[in-house]
Amino acid sequence: MVRIYRIDHRGTPLYAAERGGRWRLLDGDLFGDFRDGPEVSPEGIRLLAPVTPSKIVCVGLNYRDHAAEQKKDLPAEPLIFIKPPTAVVGPGGAVQIPDWVGRVDHEAELGLVIGRPAFKVPMNRAHEYILGLTAVNDVTARDLQRRDGQFTRAKGFDTFAPVGPCIAVGLEGRDLQVRGYVNGDLRQDSRTRELIFTIPELVEFITSVMTLLPGDIISTGTPAGVGPIRPGDQVTVHVEGVGALTNPVVARA
Repeated sequence: MVRIYRIDHRGTPLYAAERGGRWRLLDGDLFGDFRDGPEVSPEGIRLLAPVTPSKIVCVGLNYRDHAAEQKKDLPAEPLIFIKPPTAVVGPGGAVQIPDWVGRVDHEAELGLVIGRPAFKVPMNRAHEYILGLTAVNDVTARDLQRRDGQFTRAKGFDTFAPVGPCIAVGLEGRDLQVRGYVNGDLRQDSRTRELIFTIPELVEFITSVMTLLPGDIISTGTPAGVGPIRPGDQVTVHVEGVGALTNPVVARA
């Protein structure tokens, strides 16, 4: 397995691959041909969001325990919605909460990073279109979600999609631990084997509707334990094998 980070290297966004603690800049196209370049020290490096997606396709109610806590029936097919690219922030980027939106929740999720254009992909070929795995925090204005009856406004605010810290390439996503912390307190703890709709099923279903482009993300759903976050909090999403994505929460100016 290799972890690929997008970093600020002397003011320029570049990719770097980490293997066994050694980091090397990447030459070439992450979504095409690339190779290891010169070694670089990770000390003092600022991590960026690992991709700049055209869209994040999220899946609602994809853990049984989360459906139960939301008092919802299990869906017969995946419930999908889209977060805009303007919602994306990287590791350490602040989640900015407007003071008028009411309750805002964290949602720890496994994300799939698409590596090549994908349309009408059958389940048995889904792995060919996934570059790697990442962590996503599907931040949600819960009161607005309930008021609107749909998800676009509640989940589409700028900064409401922290992503990172890396893309884990070669990591099997079938049974990974997904945890969510607020101020160091464990709030969510499950494994991806508890998904209602599996990763191959999600890729097939979503690509039957729309084309996914290189760098797009499928956010696979959140387990039970979602809860409110407020300015001054710090939220961490930890996905086994990917690492920890940590973001402060602030009031939006």
